[in-house]
Parts: sequence; C-alpha cells; structure tokens
Amino acid sequence: MRVLFAFVMLAAWAAPALAQDHVQGYGEADKEKSMLQQQEEKDRQRAYQRSLGNIPDKGPSDPWGAVRSNDAPKGAAAPAAKAKKTKTGNAN
Repeated sequence: MRVLFAFVMLAAWAAPALAQDHVQGYGEADKEKSMLQQQEEKDRQRAYQRSLGNIPDKGPSDPWGAVRSNDAPKGAAAPAAKAKKTKTGNAN
C-alpha cells in the first residue's frame, strides 16, 4: 500500500513538470512564423502607431502652479534678513 501511495505521489508531482510546453533556451532560434502570424503582427503594429497619433500633444505643465503665487518675483524665495549673531551666540 505504501509503495502504491509513493508511486501516486511521484506521478502527481511529475505531471505538472511534464505538462509544460517547450521553453526556449538562451541562443535558441525563434520558431518560424506563418504568413498569417506575420500579417497579424504588422496589423497590430500599425494599429499601435495609429493610436499613438490620436494622443493630443499637451504643452508644458507646472504641477506646482496652484501652490506658487504669480506675483512674487523669483528672488523673493530667499530669506530677506538673517539674524545677526554675536560672538557669544546670543541673538538679542
């Protein structure tokens, strides 16, 4: 009974491995495509290029435009006056 169970378990483990199709190895030549497959690939490529042409061109966008004010000059971002330190480190 144990031998039969072991055989069934080995068969169950081996079945998924044997069911896999051939996996192309490194350096192995590609399969030849039929004329129908080549035509379908060309049609897909043309449809992809047409779909890229349908996308409208957008101008440059400023994601922080709503945060910044348009009135402030560019140099105003720097602090206007720094606190003067004395030799002792007191800022009074």
